[in-house]
Order: sequence, then structure tokens, then C-alpha cells
Amino acid sequence: MNNNNSILIVGSVAMDSIETPFGKRESILGGSATYSSISASFFSKYINIVSVVGKDFPKKYIGLFRSRKINIDGLQIREGQTFRWKGDYNYDLNLPKTIYTYLNVFGSFKPVIPDYYKGSKYIFLANIDPDLQKEVLSQIKRPEIIICDTMNYWIDKKRGPILKLVKNIDIFLVNESEARQLSGETNMKKAANFIMSHGAPCVVIKKGEHGVLFFSKRFCFYAPAYLLETIKDPTGAGDAFAGGMIGYLSSVKIINKEHIRKSMIYGSIMASFTVEDFSVKRLLKLSMRDINTRYNEFKRITSF
Repeated sequence: MNNNNSILIVGSVAMDSIETPFGKRESILGGSATYSSISASFFSKYINIVSVVGKDFPKKYIGLFRSRKINIDGLQIREGQTFRWKGDYNYDLNLPKTIYTYLNVFGSFKPVIPDYYKGSKYIFLANIDPDLQKEVLSQIKRPEIIICDTMNYWIDKKRGPILKLVKNIDIFLVNESEARQLSGETNMKKAANFIMSHGAPCVVIKKGEHGVLFFSKRFCFYAPAYLLETIKDPTGAGDAFAGGMIGYLSSVKIINKEHIRKSMIYGSIMASFTVEDFSVKRLLKLSMRDINTRYNEFKRITSF
């Protein structure tokens, strides 16, 4: 079912194995589409995901998506194994060491957009092959806003296609190291200007525990990270940020400067909850009351 504020999310659904200084977990639910869709589901009742998993994907996680009212008609279940990633974090939680990446069925993933998804108004393209991101956009009718993420792997392999793609995106997301890699600039403002010179109207640079930067030709904005005492697993925080951002934007009538700023705060809040436990465990315990309480606290500690 679609609605005027329906959100389409295209990305990975994965099984992660994670080790941090605060614990170790094997074969837990992960993936960019997972974190972003669950995060966005607090703001919209109309979430459509497109991804692929193998026959080994636990049925309980299919039930989890359905329990969050996330539409999985676009989730392909194919012969083979689900995408698996293992990461090891030391006390610098911004820099995980990848132990292994097994793309499995995700390696030959071709997004198939169900017809009634094609009218989705809000699009989040998670960090998949930029050629696939372009292909998805060619199938969408008239979206209100497109947010696109990428990662160091694709910047290394397909920098040219990414720079061609950004002119078709409303808000382009990268983290700090990816911004440097893509632009060749060490300064974040220069990096954003480089990306915008290739046609991106807006650039968001995620700085982990140091907050997030927004750049456009009209205005700039900086949001600090929410101050936390408990951090267990930073995996998926960037995707939860994107889900919170596009989720909030889908809930407002007009996308203006004020709402973009608020969307970044809600994104930061969703990311802050995500890191408090492994996988999506903390997100599943949340209520909108929790989110709004943290939003008000965020306002209090950043006011001067």
C-alpha cells in the first residue's frame, strides 16, 4: 500500500558478526536497509524496502519487519546465503576492522521495484553500487526528495559514476573519510563544495561522535552528536541517521530550512539510540515518547 508520504529504501539486509570492547555477537540482524527502515518507521507508516536475502535468512527477522509495518514485497529471497559481514571495533569506534565480507546473494543483486513502490515520494538509496542506484531512480515516477548514501568501497571502484549520479540526488550523504576520499580535500567545507560543484544540491557529512555537517548553497548547519554514557555497537548508526532524517521529512508538509535542520536532529537522535545496544535491539524498545524526550534534551543542551 502506498501513501503520499511513502518511503522507498533500497539497500542491504545482512547478518553481522560484531565485536566491540563492550561485547561480542554472532549472526545478528544488520544491513543498511534494516537500520534505516526501522528508524524511519517511527515517523511513517508507509515504508517499502527493496533488498535480497538468502534461504538461510531467519524467518523471525521477516516477522520483525512485518511487526514494524515495513512492507517487504520488494525483499527477494533467493537460493544461497545472505550477505554477511564481520567487524571488530577497538576503542576508536569510528574505525571498525573488517574481518570478512561475504556478499553472497547480494553480489548479484538487481533491485526489482514493485509497480506500486514506484510512486513512493521519499527515496533513500543506501550504499549500494552507484550504477544500481541510478537504475532505481530510472524506475521511480516523481519523488519529492531523494537521499543517497555511499561508502569507501564504491568511491574506490566507481568514483566517476558517483560524481555523475550526485546531480540527480537532493541530499548526498558521506562520512568524513569518504568525503575526503571522494573530493581529494582534507577540509570538510572544501570537500562539500567539490561535491556540490558536480551538481549535488545538498551534502551531509557524518562525523560520528563529533556530530554532522550540512552544506548547501543557501545555508550550512552543524548538529553535534547527542552525549551518551552507554555505547555498545556503532554499526548501523549512519543508516539509522538517514532513516530518521528521511522519516521526519516525510512527515512534514513543506521541506524548508527549518525542517531540514530538525530532520538532522532526529537523525542524530535515532543514531544515538542505535549505538546503545547491538544490532537493532535498542530501536525495537523505543517509543515516540523516548524520541521526543531525547529531542527536548538535545534542544536543552545545545541552547545558548
